[in-house]
Amino acid sequence: MKILLAEDSRTNQMLIRAYAEEAGHEVVVVDDGQKAVDYFKTERPDLILMDVTMPVKDGIDATKDIRKITNKNSGWVPIIFLSGMDDSSDIAKGIDAGGDDYLTKPIDAVVLVAKLRAMQRISEMQAQLNKANNTLKMMAIKDALTGLYNRRYFDEMLIKELKRSMRTETSLSLILCDIDYFKMYNDHYGHQAGDDCLVKVAQALQKECQRPGDVAARYGGEEFVFILPETGLQGAGIVAESIVASVKALSIPHQESSVSDSVTLSCGVASVQPKKTDDLIELAHNLIKLADENLYKAKEQGRDRVVSG
Repeated sequence: MKILLAEDSRTNQMLIRAYAEEAGHEVVVVDDGQKAVDYFKTERPDLILMDVTMPVKDGIDATKDIRKITNKNSGWVPIIFLSGMDDSSDIAKGIDAGGDDYLTKPIDAVVLVAKLRAMQRISEMQAQLNKANNTLKMMAIKDALTGLYNRRYFDEMLIKELKRSMRTETSLSLILCDIDYFKMYNDHYGHQAGDDCLVKVAQALQKECQRPGDVAARYGGEEFVFILPETGLQGAGIVAESIVASVKALSIPHQESSVSDSVTLSCGVASVQPKKTDDLIELAHNLIKLADENLYKAKEQGRDRVVSG
């Protein structure tokens, strides 16, 4: 583990560092509480050994500051207090400040190393739990088949991005896409081939998300949707044309299509610049409706095309 030792006594620094390094840990030493906080902000250690009494900022206040950071970032790091005081009220004070354990000076090497092993086990369990939670979170917002964001996440992000557009007074655009004659594709090639087609199209669409704020989602069935923040109608139209070209370039055979011998896409594009007086729910509904109407026009006009408006 990478251990941060906050201790102002040179003698204790040398002893504790030697004990921990002999047990195979890396140790970084600071000599006051404020330095401990500053170090923690930039270099996240795996564990902190925190002396209670130090200059500039004591261990209790330093721990409170560090816990504010970990609570905000959801990143637990174990803290063991070091103190010459062994009164129960002192121990309780340290635990209440955010400490996880307490060692009384002079530090016993065997006890220190045992506690480090225990904290390492807890830390590893915490890391596994965080990984599992992140996996569950991604499962909740991603479409299981295509890997794109799902409809629920799209609904949440659309409102969020409309709020941001309202605040920044910028445009937001929507592209609603539909695979042309997909039912006929499924009927002819089979549902497994249909799923494979959806995955390949989704991968092509994901590559079109050039900016971190762009969102590509599976809207339902063979429909996909893009949220393009800070993008007007003209810019969104260019993206939509690129999407159509990308899907066509996949050259997925489609014998039942009447517009091409390969899979194609139709897109409807809509854009809005929210006003502070707008109702966000109504605005989202109208934006989707307009994009859907333009998608319908694209199909009426022969498919494999983009209609903006």
